[in-house]
Amino acid sequence: MSTLPDTPPAVKDDSREHPIAGAWRPMLCDIVRCFVEGDYALSKGVDGVDPVSSEKAQHIRDALEDYGATLVELPETTWETSVAQWTGDFWDVFVDLWTAEEGQSDLVLQGRVTESEDGARFSIHLVYVP
Repeated sequence: MSTLPDTPPAVKDDSREHPIAGAWRPMLCDIVRCFVEGDYALSKGVDGVDPVSSEKAQHIRDALEDYGATLVELPETTWETSVAQWTGDFWDVFVDLWTAEEGQSDLVLQGRVTESEDGARFSIHLVYVP
């Protein structure tokens, strides 16, 4: 069963982490789908996602290649462990990534969600092992 777009809501609580907002999940799945397809720069664009520089795309490619496992699209269960936390100006978002070999991996997609007139905007910061 998939999450309704407005549940869970985006919570502005800087005292603790909360589940990633349902409205952001399709966008985050689209990002990971691009990575799975080898498009680390999101060259076709993803609605609501800031452009990725060639330098950042190379860092993402390197992180995934160095990890040595095959990235797969996000399963619904990723939302059980992925989190967002309000900082006062934006949400820090941490999405647990999955691989064919391991299932849930040690890799994380980290970025920020800001509010805009057009809705949520996601900016990718890193793909890494915390």
